[in-house]
Amino acid sequence: MTASQRPQSRADWQALADTLIPRLETRACIDDAFVEAVSGETLATLNPATGETLAQVASCDAADAERAVAAARAAHARGDWARLAPAKRKRVLLRLAELMEAHKDELALLDTLDMGKPVSSSLGDMAGAIGSIRHQAESIDKVYGEVAPTGDDSLGLVLREPLGVVASIVPWNFPLMMTAWKIAPALAAGNCVILKPSEKSPLSALRLAQLAKEAGLPRGVFQVLPGYGHTVGKALALSMDVDCLAFTGSTQVGKQLMQYAGQSNLKRVYLECGGKSPNLVFADCKDLDRVARHAAAAIFHNQGEVCIAGSRLLVENSIREAFVDKVVEAAQAMQPGDPLDPASFMGAMVDETQYRRVLDYIAKGTEEGARLRTGGQALDGAGYFIPPTVFDGVTPAMTIGREEIFGPVLSVFGFDSEEEAVAMANDSDYGLAAGLWSQDIDRIMRVSRRLHSGQVFVNNWAGGDQTVPFGGVKQSGNGRDKSHHSLAEYTELKTVWMSLEG
Repeated sequence: MTASQRPQSRADWQALADTLIPRLETRACIDDAFVEAVSGETLATLNPATGETLAQVASCDAADAERAVAAARAAHARGDWARLAPAKRKRVLLRLAELMEAHKDELALLDTLDMGKPVSSSLGDMAGAIGSIRHQAESIDKVYGEVAPTGDDSLGLVLREPLGVVASIVPWNFPLMMTAWKIAPALAAGNCVILKPSEKSPLSALRLAQLAKEAGLPRGVFQVLPGYGHTVGKALALSMDVDCLAFTGSTQVGKQLMQYAGQSNLKRVYLECGGKSPNLVFADCKDLDRVARHAAAAIFHNQGEVCIAGSRLLVENSIREAFVDKVVEAAQAMQPGDPLDPASFMGAMVDETQYRRVLDYIAKGTEEGARLRTGGQALDGAGYFIPPTVFDGVTPAMTIGREEIFGPVLSVFGFDSEEEAVAMANDSDYGLAAGLWSQDIDRIMRVSRRLHSGQVFVNNWAGGDQTVPFGGVKQSGNGRDKSHHSLAEYTELKTVWMSLEG
């Protein structure tokens, strides 16, 4: 498709949707075949911008998980992928990236239809997803083993081997990008991967399975099981033949998965969980208008349905009133609109449950005495739309200042000193991301080191490319997605000890 043929307007995207929806793949992908769930059960996936049903998708459970795990174990034992030369694995994954690039409009549209995000945002996600596949593919033949420092009479070789079968459980907020971050390093390392997409956004994962087959991934190496977490997700987590769980989602579910790992075969569990990320703004910033726009985007991008969302804005009190005015002005320019309109900054909340949850938190903020500066009311009409909402005068004791809302709700705090700012920022169960805005390099070095977070963004929010690890500390998890480092995590170290005597 040439640039001139690609969708440009809302009408173009709607026309593409009209042709795409009737031919959606809705079956599970198990052992290189698209099949209905063993039970015959299905689940409805809805368009949150309209409330209409897009499709009935196979709803897998334990029986389907058992079939997929058996196929993955057989594929791993055959070695079609695990023992394939690294350069050949690289070629297959690069081919998959090429196919994703060729179909990126279709893949982006599937995510927009499924979870309500603006299509312009989904297109950005495709760049991240494709970049992740390419990055991990290029890393395959660049992750080396080690030679142990032994004496002259022996030689210890430390080899990296695939773990075996990896179950990846991904969320609905960035469906295909999170999928790529999870499956790319696992496949690159030679593992077989069983993907469980969220029941709220399974469509792009099923289309990816078709492209993976076309790219040349061997039978049983990549499988997709749509369904619920308490059925097929639980079955994968408890399986004695799954060697690793890779999960992005809520902290509550992450804790449950660790318990399942302990109850089964003590499988590895890589978690990237929730966040309540602080964004610290000091008075010495030279361009407060720019910082205010970034602070608003940090929470309102993707409707606030972002694990690293800068949902806690900590502002030095000497500039707080003026700065919050600027943030409110920026927020008012980020209103939700039709997700198929490329000009929309925000879309719809993913479903009615999340919509009601966010509105309940907004009501709680008002009840507890926070000052509502903008937003706060759902939009009239079809779909689950909530405008950017800003609360000032929030304290750490307030519910909206402590709990992850996962919606377009910003809580503003004030501070008077650097010590107070750091203490307030670290006063959270979460530690996924933090932001720091200042022109004082000494302060930047001091504060960035003291923020208890897996990532610290300085004078930006959510910067970094595929080379930068992504993950958290505390109850935000223990995983490291995206970067070269994550490929090594999906391998096990094997020591080969050779005696050189006689």
